[in-house]
Amino acid sequence: MSKVTPFHKVLIANRGEIALRVMRSARALGYRTVAVYSTADAQASHVQAADEAVCIGEPLPAQSYLNIAAILEAARLCGADAIHPGYGFLAENEDFAAACREAGLVFIGPSPEAIRAMGDKAGAKRLMIDAGVPCIPGYQGADQSAQHLAEQATQLGYPLMIKATAGGGGRGMRLVTQAQDFAEQLRSAQSEALNAFGDATVILERAIEQPRHIEIQVFADRHGNAIHLGERDCSVQRRHQKLVEEAPSPAVDAALRERMGATAVAAVKAIAYEGAGTLEFLLDQDGHYYFMEMNTRLQVEHPVTEAITGLDLVAWQLRVAAGEALPLTQAEVAFEGHAIEVRLCAEDVPRGFMPQSGTLSRWQLPAGVRVEHALHSGAVIPPYYDSMVAKLIAHGQTREEARRKLMNALHDLVALGVTTNQAFLGRCLAHPVFAAGQASTAFIAQNEAALLDVDMAAQDKAVAVAACLLHQTAGRSLHDQDAQGVSVHGESGQRLTHALPMGMRLAIDGQDIQVSVAQTGPQRFDVRVGEALHTIDVVSLRQHEVRFILDRVMQHVAFERDGHSLWLLHAGRPYQVIDRTRQPSARQGQAGGDGKVRASMNGRVVAVLVTVGERVQAKQPLVTLEAMKMEHVHAAPVSGTVVALHIATGEQVQAGRVVVEIEADAVAVHTEQAPTMDLARR
Repeated sequence: MSKVTPFHKVLIANRGEIALRVMRSARALGYRTVAVYSTADAQASHVQAADEAVCIGEPLPAQSYLNIAAILEAARLCGADAIHPGYGFLAENEDFAAACREAGLVFIGPSPEAIRAMGDKAGAKRLMIDAGVPCIPGYQGADQSAQHLAEQATQLGYPLMIKATAGGGGRGMRLVTQAQDFAEQLRSAQSEALNAFGDATVILERAIEQPRHIEIQVFADRHGNAIHLGERDCSVQRRHQKLVEEAPSPAVDAALRERMGATAVAAVKAIAYEGAGTLEFLLDQDGHYYFMEMNTRLQVEHPVTEAITGLDLVAWQLRVAAGEALPLTQAEVAFEGHAIEVRLCAEDVPRGFMPQSGTLSRWQLPAGVRVEHALHSGAVIPPYYDSMVAKLIAHGQTREEARRKLMNALHDLVALGVTTNQAFLGRCLAHPVFAAGQASTAFIAQNEAALLDVDMAAQDKAVAVAACLLHQTAGRSLHDQDAQGVSVHGESGQRLTHALPMGMRLAIDGQDIQVSVAQTGPQRFDVRVGEALHTIDVVSLRQHEVRFILDRVMQHVAFERDGHSLWLLHAGRPYQVIDRTRQPSARQGQAGGDGKVRASMNGRVVAVLVTVGERVQAKQPLVTLEAMKMEHVHAAPVSGTVVALHIATGEQVQAGRVVVEIEADAVAVHTEQAPTMDLARR
């Protein structure tokens, strides 16, 4: 077989920011690009950016981005001679790599044999054990019956981890702390793995308490060369999915880096690996490391390695796939400074990181950092795919400089219209444990109260600004204003000064707040929020930005108004404030107390756990929905009898739709809303 495999046009079998990232490097090397898309992504940025694009199916991943035949047909239609899988979807699917080979296409990644050897968690672990690499005790056998797995779990002992062998990104992974939870957590993990990867096979592993998650970036070519590019620390996670990644790790010194790097390089050489890959380890508190898995693809967090090495890893992938040798030896790899990445996700953090979807009404990037995204103002975030919508990466000469830059970028990022984890990420970076470089995989769980804490003083100020904006823009469209901005008190349409206070009822985070607004001068307002009185002098009002003096401090905020709803970014936190002044007050117990369980987000029904006529208890699981590759259980708000089911397994439902109706017991205490449980956090 020739060691040179020239190609000229690359099809990217993925979507969103990674598709755009691959296109950028491909174009720099002179390659033409082809995008594929589902009907939900017809207007997506990666489709618009490609030289050519082909629709490959309906929105669900199984009907489009996981459809091997459709992707190969798209390559044939456009004359593409190479395929880059990105990450997720088919990136670690050996059948896809083999199908590309059989179709005469260059697969920009490892061989099907290497994916089979290392992409499967059970097979990789057996291979590492044979090679003498330290591994976590567990079960990785072929018998996948529920009874046998339960017996193995008992022998292994609790706490333990259930992991999908074909999994990644935390999907198909569950922590089980007691035997009575094992059966349900196993069902959930297998269901999620089957939906995400088409394979429900799992392994069991003993849980290591509070480890660091350390991964080693490796690269190998077909000429027998293999090197590592240092480590990344990915310990800050929720639901076993990474949120913050950095390089180098604060917990790894030069000697440990050399040992872990040597282990990783030996592993890839043993299987004649080619391309980019990552070996993941758990590092315990005594400095011992244990192999977890190998990702036979590019990682989401590869930009932090690029930042400290100055290398383009996607360009390296393309060169290696074309038959070129690695451009550097191990001795020539140099590291400079420190880099930190955060993943911006469309999710509601206080509600258990519930995935969100919808239209991003306002999107504006901060300065001074790298942002990987495929967004724009007006972009639609669909409910069918991963909740991560962007990555922000900061590089500095020191860790503290990188942390400071990234915190500042999160403070300035404008992402309005869809709820994200923006403020939560900022609080993670600012937390003393993270600032000291001491975060383990237990960081979020151990510090959840502080990370979820709401600064009520800051929120009251945001509400005051929102009230002023809602008062000022009532009855007129901001989109009709001059793009250069207008005075809020021009000669026409002048509001009377020294007006009587106007009462308003605003809602934020589902809670009603009583506010009064009094105009005390041509550009001045007194806004009372609860017991606090704030003075606001409006300096200028533009279409999407207002500049004002709030309690003697001049500030500006980005905002977007849609009817009675106002989104604004204040002090680094996005808020959605709804004007309910003219809406009737909800009766106590109305939400959920009527026994109607409503879908908490757009999603697909993967399990209906009750039947009509069945007696249920409050908080009993009723329906499981899947959104953005994660499962969420909707539980009973009251005790009673199921009188109606309005959904079926496999059906797609919209947020707010009634899915189950319960006739409450006469003595039932009505709750405010039907609770939901994130299975990955139970």
